[in-house]
Amino acid sequence: MSIILQSLGRTVAAGIVLLVIVLFAFGTGLAHTHIIGMRWLHVMCGVMWIGLLWYFNFVQIPSMPKIPDEQKPAISKVIAPAALFWFRWAALATVVTGLLLAQANGYLVQALTLADPARTIGIGMWLALVMAFNVWFIIWPNQKKALGIIVVEAAEKAKAARMAMLTSRINTLLSITMLYCMVAQQNGGL
Repeated sequence: MSIILQSLGRTVAAGIVLLVIVLFAFGTGLAHTHIIGMRWLHVMCGVMWIGLLWYFNFVQIPSMPKIPDEQKPAISKVIAPAALFWFRWAALATVVTGLLLAQANGYLVQALTLADPARTIGIGMWLALVMAFNVWFIIWPNQKKALGIIVVEAAEKAKAARMAMLTSRINTLLSITMLYCMVAQQNGGL
């Protein structure tokens, strides 16, 4: 078992094998997997995206002032760039799989136009689209400056770090309502 858990790739592969076993042993096998699989993929991508968003806002940002200056490069040069890679691609994958899922289930246009009966999920979708835009076109460009991936003057670096942090906080604020709308639609809320 430890050989599986020592590798992230093997751990994920084992998780997928376990899922297939559960589907066949207790579920419907591969019936309806095109829709169920898309929903699962959408949720998995969303968990990674929002999990990283909340990691940045609840753990990394508040912890940075407590880290000694000589240890900060471990965050800014190694951890943050890797986390931001997964963060931005998870955001894109969440949006793409969500749009595909809405199309496959026949409510994409109703959701995007905020028409009944898909108004609630539509609100969630629009919030997610705003959040994904923020990730790719505000947070990531500013983080590249703040982390030194793009070299800029110290004042511009500080301004970029603040803009990235404030936009990340906006996304955290929006994520609360977005997550509620995503769950409420299928459970009769709002």
